[in-house]
Amino acid sequence: MVFTPHGRHLIAGEWVAGEATFLSSPATGTPQAYYAGTQAHVDEAVSAAEDAFWTYGYLPRETRAGFLMAIAAEIEARADAITEIAVAETGLPAARMEGERGRTTGQLRLFAYHILKGDYLDRRFDEALPERKPLPRPEIRLMQRPIGPVAVFGASNFPLAFSVAGGDTASALAAGCPVVVKGHPAHPGTGEIVTDAILAAVKSTGMPPGTFSFIHGQDRLVGEALVQHPLIKAVGFTGSLFGGRALFDLCAARPEPIPFFGELGSINPVFILPEALAARGKAIAEGWAASLTQGAGQFCTNPGMLVLPVGVAGDAFIETAFAALEKVGPQTMLTDGIAEAYRRGKEKIAQSGAVSTVIATESEGRTAGPNVFAASVDAFLSNHTLSQEVFGPLGLVVRVGGLEEMLTVARGLEGQLTITLQLDKGDAPLAQALMPVLERKAGRILANGFPTGVEVCDAMVHGGPYPASTNFGATSVGTMAIRRFLRPVSYQNLPDDILPADIRP
Repeated sequence: MVFTPHGRHLIAGEWVAGEATFLSSPATGTPQAYYAGTQAHVDEAVSAAEDAFWTYGYLPRETRAGFLMAIAAEIEARADAITEIAVAETGLPAARMEGERGRTTGQLRLFAYHILKGDYLDRRFDEALPERKPLPRPEIRLMQRPIGPVAVFGASNFPLAFSVAGGDTASALAAGCPVVVKGHPAHPGTGEIVTDAILAAVKSTGMPPGTFSFIHGQDRLVGEALVQHPLIKAVGFTGSLFGGRALFDLCAARPEPIPFFGELGSINPVFILPEALAARGKAIAEGWAASLTQGAGQFCTNPGMLVLPVGVAGDAFIETAFAALEKVGPQTMLTDGIAEAYRRGKEKIAQSGAVSTVIATESEGRTAGPNVFAASVDAFLSNHTLSQEVFGPLGLVVRVGGLEEMLTVARGLEGQLTITLQLDKGDAPLAQALMPVLERKAGRILANGFPTGVEVCDAMVHGGPYPASTNFGATSVGTMAIRRFLRPVSYQNLPDDILPADIRP
């Protein structure tokens, strides 16, 4: 299939133009013009989503599952065109885009199967006890219900899996919530072709036209208008701490505050325990260097911090990592702005006076090379700059003298998406001592691997205490993500014929 972007927004089933335009900034190829979204576009899209909710939110689960399946099929029908546009816009390799497309269609189908099973409804029933003393008990049933229109923000670093048809959209649609997406300006053409696939699914399955809308947005005005619109009932966001916190505050300041499910920032510490270091130090160092620089470090689970024992084995670990990182050349980043932010973050740490340099590279334009710094425990704990995510292939090594210093570092961590333990059997007592602290700090704890790569499955948690995410009880990956867009409703003594079909006896 050949697809040429036209730059329009999709609103209530129609492609809509505007007045002002902005130019894309592709890694390769010619920039193209796209219409800039406005407050009027937002209001029209959200109003259409509210109208659609009265139908879409009450459709049988089987119908919604069929819609999700149709979206996946329409994305696959545009596979080659999606890859071509996404590679040109982001500079990411074709193999990465093909894998991400598979993840996107896979999670759409996963949510379809999930709602067909019905477990997510969390149905509960307390029978009436009319003879109970001193007071009778009424019959009470409980079920999860969709909350209404949801706003979703496309992510810069995952143009498919965390964007237009990504996990936030898939889980919201599965729950029964219409979606309005603000596309990311880093890949507007990719957003547009995926939107075209969703529109085709809307038409083929007979969904209300307001079930899904997409608005291009270059600046923050569209996003601010979305989160403040009184008909939006929740927001899904993946992005920077600065931008996400600003939107979170707007959601909280509304006359009707709404939940903001934001994934914001994480340095994803890796704890190297002594037995593992002695037995496998070289392999772990090489693996960490590869994970740190994978995709130019542009992953929310980039392992940006090492907690490493002092001593000869730790010194050898750093030498091995240094040798591996020296072989990594400059990599293209997703946008010029991300590359510039990476350079600023690197300089901020280098000039903090709290670190020594392990490896330093100079980056120009849209490229980035690896940079690694080392710090003492005291320096890490006393300088907040060292706890902040630098999006890209930047690592910090904190050297520790034993269990107590490892515990001190762990207790000093902010909330994280992931924490990794590199351990062997003899490290079990040390790991057991760390676990109560790590559980309070991260949404996912893993052993003997690296955190890049988030499995889409029932048991996954992709979230964590602030600032990793704004809601520690939620996940943006895995089937539990649907809970973000549901709320429990109790039904007391209602006649069977007016109860929702899914909870009737």
